[in-house]
Amino acid sequence: MPTSPLLENLNRDGFVIIPSTLTPEELATYRAAAHSTTALARAGKWPLLRTLPKQFPPWPSSPNAGIWGVQAMLHPDLPEHETFTRFYFSDVVIGPTKELLHCADDDLVMELCNLLVRPDRDFELRWHRDDIPPTASAEEEVERLSRPAYSAQWNLALYDDASLVVVPRSHRRARTEEERRAEPYEKHIEGQKVVELKAGDVVFYNNNILHRGVYDAARERMTLHGSVGHVAGAAVRARNVLQHGCKDWIDRCEFGFLEDGVRERAEGMRERLVRMGREHGDVGFSLEG
Repeated sequence: MPTSPLLENLNRDGFVIIPSTLTPEELATYRAAAHSTTALARAGKWPLLRTLPKQFPPWPSSPNAGIWGVQAMLHPDLPEHETFTRFYFSDVVIGPTKELLHCADDDLVMELCNLLVRPDRDFELRWHRDDIPPTASAEEEVERLSRPAYSAQWNLALYDDASLVVVPRSHRRARTEEERRAEPYEKHIEGQKVVELKAGDVVFYNNNILHRGVYDAARERMTLHGSVGHVAGAAVRARNVLQHGCKDWIDRCEFGFLEDGVRERAEGMRERLVRMGREHGDVGFSLEG
């Protein structure tokens, strides 16, 4: 099967931007749902959060120190879960995912859908790869990076967003000596690029590209952040996905409100995630901090 231009760009650079994926009506709908969900979280009425100043899971459930994200958009107890569920299983997400993973609906695994929001104070993430610790040797990095990609990870901006900073093509190599010596919050690493998204744009990226986040408390941010997996990678993906706690509620999801075709897609993807949780149990956490 020939490689698509989308996959060629992702394989070459470690990320690829798809512009203008939403209609004006869809953008308005998702913004409204994101605003009400963020307000709920800031008011302490939703416990699944990304709290300041912690970068990686697990996070405390209180927003008192401030938040920079809201977790579990598909959780059946979240008031807006139907809106976000329709989005997650739509062709906006699933179409490019199947192209990037070279697969069909029956190969897909439901993974994560979260919301990244304006922090209550300026906040930055350190340079990292999502599932390779900074202590890894060059040989360990190369071995991990050589494994097949069994997921498609994405950020879809509901407002213009320039928070993600990447080092293009770093998903294909070990860190350079400069990158290893760099401070965790180094402002500039040679070759880095700010990923600039307009509202409605989505970026798909390799989660083991060297990257960081820089979040401005004065700038509105509502970016849907998630991933979809491939069933062949369940053992590889288990920790990266299950560390977010989704196995505690995923079996309660109901998809009767979805249209035919999409509903069957969602039920199959959910069942494959349930199976992954059942088979892999307590998987720990990918990174600390």
